[in-house]
Amino acid sequence: MDNLTPEQRRKNMQAIKSKDTTIEMVLRKALWHNGIRYRKNYKKLIGKPDIVLTKYHIVIFCDSDFWHGFDWKNRNQKIKSNRDYWIPKIERNIKRDTKVTSQLENDGWVVIRFWEWQIRKQLDECVQTVQNAIKDTIFSKKLAKISKRKTVK
Repeated sequence: MDNLTPEQRRKNMQAIKSKDTTIEMVLRKALWHNGIRYRKNYKKLIGKPDIVLTKYHIVIFCDSDFWHGFDWKNRNQKIKSNRDYWIPKIERNIKRDTKVTSQLENDGWVVIRFWEWQIRKQLDECVQTVQNAIKDTIFSKKLAKISKRKTVK
């Protein structure tokens, strides 16, 4: 049973944002502080990633634990109200996330997905993951240039 009245629930649901969420803002601020420049909510890519490093072909999604199904096998048992709506909805979100990730990777993008709890509790590790992805991308580009030079000669 829902603890809130229908009017309170309606207000709560209306307040949920799809962009510029708290976790996005926290991660973006940390990346900016570390000298990492980005585009936000990049509409040119499938899935409209939260953060895009176009220079390095890296996309970052900040996934809410509830909406994107963190620990879904355990968590879906805890949904008490309107299960017929929420469980299929979140499972569709999970499938969509998988499809978007696959499509972006097939198109040559490095996809990084952070859970809400990771951003809140392990922000430094999240930033380090992004920095490592940038280094890997730079290294891969240098290797590609070297191998291209060798095949041309």
